[in-house]
Amino acid sequence: MSDMISADLVDLDLSADTKEAAARALAERMADRGRVTDLEGFLADVAAREAQMPTGLDGGIGIPHCRSEHVTEPTLAFGRSARGIDFGAADGPADLVFLIAAPAGADDAHLTILSALARQLMNAEFTDALRAVGDPADAAALIRGEEPAAAVGDEDSVATPAAASAGAATVGTGDREDPGPSGRPFRIVAVTSCPTGIAHTYMAAESLENAGREEGVEVVVETQGSAGFDRLDPAVIAAADGVILAHDVPVREKDRFAGKPTVDTGVKAAINRPGELIGEVRGKAARGEVTAAGATDPSGAAGATPVERGGESGEGYGTKLRKWLMSGVSYMVPFVAAGGLLIALGFAIGGYEINKAPSVMDHFVWTQADSWAALLFQIGGVAFAFLVPVLAGYIAYGMADRPGLVPGFVGGSIALTIDAGFLGGLAAGLISGAVVLAIQRVRIPKALRGIMPVVVIPLISAAVVGFLMFVVIGKPIASAQSAMTDWLNGLSGANAVLLGALLGLMMCFDLGGPVNKVAYTFATAGIAVASPSDSAMKIMAAVMAAGMVPPLAMALATTVRGRLFNAAERENGKAAWVLGASFISEGAIPFAAADPLRVIPSSMVGGAVTGALSMAFGATLRAPHGGIFVVPLIGNPLLYLVAIAAGVCVTTALVIVLKGLRKPARGATAQGAGGADPSAPATGAKQPVAA
Repeated sequence: MSDMISADLVDLDLSADTKEAAARALAERMADRGRVTDLEGFLADVAAREAQMPTGLDGGIGIPHCRSEHVTEPTLAFGRSARGIDFGAADGPADLVFLIAAPAGADDAHLTILSALARQLMNAEFTDALRAVGDPADAAALIRGEEPAAAVGDEDSVATPAAASAGAATVGTGDREDPGPSGRPFRIVAVTSCPTGIAHTYMAAESLENAGREEGVEVVVETQGSAGFDRLDPAVIAAADGVILAHDVPVREKDRFAGKPTVDTGVKAAINRPGELIGEVRGKAARGEVTAAGATDPSGAAGATPVERGGESGEGYGTKLRKWLMSGVSYMVPFVAAGGLLIALGFAIGGYEINKAPSVMDHFVWTQADSWAALLFQIGGVAFAFLVPVLAGYIAYGMADRPGLVPGFVGGSIALTIDAGFLGGLAAGLISGAVVLAIQRVRIPKALRGIMPVVVIPLISAAVVGFLMFVVIGKPIASAQSAMTDWLNGLSGANAVLLGALLGLMMCFDLGGPVNKVAYTFATAGIAVASPSDSAMKIMAAVMAAGMVPPLAMALATTVRGRLFNAAERENGKAAWVLGASFISEGAIPFAAADPLRVIPSSMVGGAVTGALSMAFGATLRAPHGGIFVVPLIGNPLLYLVAIAAGVCVTTALVIVLKGLRKPARGATAQGAGGADPSAPATGAKQPVAA
């Protein structure tokens, strides 16, 4: 630990106001010591990790961290802020900030010490001592586990990271006892893991262990971190009364925990509210809710739905609603893409009259192009017909896991039958999930649990959802769908241009995220019929054009002003040409994660320009995907390409101007035209490493 932090890597008067400024201030200290070879590249890796999940923790702690090719050796920098800095913790800003930098291939010994530090941050006496220390050398010594020059606390009361690294993961019972079977203490096995496997993984483990001591519960934790993991003894798992899985990346060998009451949640939940998780798993054990890890309980009462496994179970309803809707959209998009492209190919080969062709079952002729066109069109139509049922089914799946699929698909199919369309599918999915969740709350005899998921839940939920869709809400939703369609058909002139600009802004706001998917789903729903309206095809064209702008603009910017980007970004720029041309907006995410305040607004402006121009030019599109590869299927293709080019140029110009105005990093050197970036590491450009 002695070589990881020293006095010159400590700032007891950190003046930064934002987490980005704090990371930069501490990273500059690392760069000055030669621990970081490319300051901007390293900060981009830190930002990319921060974008995955905020690194603020309750108790006034911020732990920005990453593994990066730009780090020469494991390094720790510490800053203390008098005003506090927002790192996304629920209880407010952080005054203790630890920047942890690990090389992409850090050895296990160093990572074990870093993980021990992460555990120590759960020790209130350790953090209190850091708040009281008055000299950088003393702070560094305290973090290293040495006796500070000016003592800040009793040496027995502040455990050192080195000592913590040797601590056992098994937590014995405290003064209170919570009897399990046969009168022994209740036993829990747990797994913790986070994307980088350096900090949150071990802090969650320490938090669960401390809560276990307070509750009189035996807790054994398996940390699946960067330093690898030691598998729990099968005998320990077999003897456990419950399981806690606190993770933001998939749990390795998850099937080991099958047949146990299981709480499945995000890693920060274990850090912030471990006592609640212990209470939850005890409650499930008391109710006999034996859940197969990663599967559905025989009673249909899953310990955590796919949505809940994506985050903390304490999330608000707004966040959960967004995740439920995104679950449906993500499963729907492949059907839209496959069906829409097949329909578009049918039109390209046989013309727009091909939708009137008879069934190919009785009239297929191998040598006639029209027969092949009709075949493609009819296959695409069948695939497209799944759009609304799949949307509804997987919204319900996101809410209630597999028991939600039957009522969801039934409700979605009814929405098609009564012409309730896309809006009907949304309603059917949400209602189906809610009905299943309500049924799962009913306590039933143990003898009936085996038939719940295959008979009782599908029967009752499908009947209830069918009744509601046919008799209660179906007609009002169908009327609303018809009114929306009529409104779209009536759009013209300035209204259409403004709608195109709005859709362009949405497509470029989060680059494949929820807002982007809302705009895309709105467009695809309009063309999900055999004969879409002209307005619906204009909307689809505007949405696809705007979605192509961000990656193409980033590719162009890295080509014309490469010195403004680090080596990894220039390499990403090459791939962005293909991704943008293929209508994959996510190609711009590495740039947005590294520099969101410049990239995202610039992309939104360019996307709005493209969307507005596409609508003004009257470009139409029957295919929901394909990028430049479906240009022959576009109405007014030349003007459509002009609209895309205009947006790309606007975004490129804005990004170059905004990046050119920023203050150069300390020690950065200018890159000559066409030359190599002197700040790039000698090992060559590589993607940021995320564990």
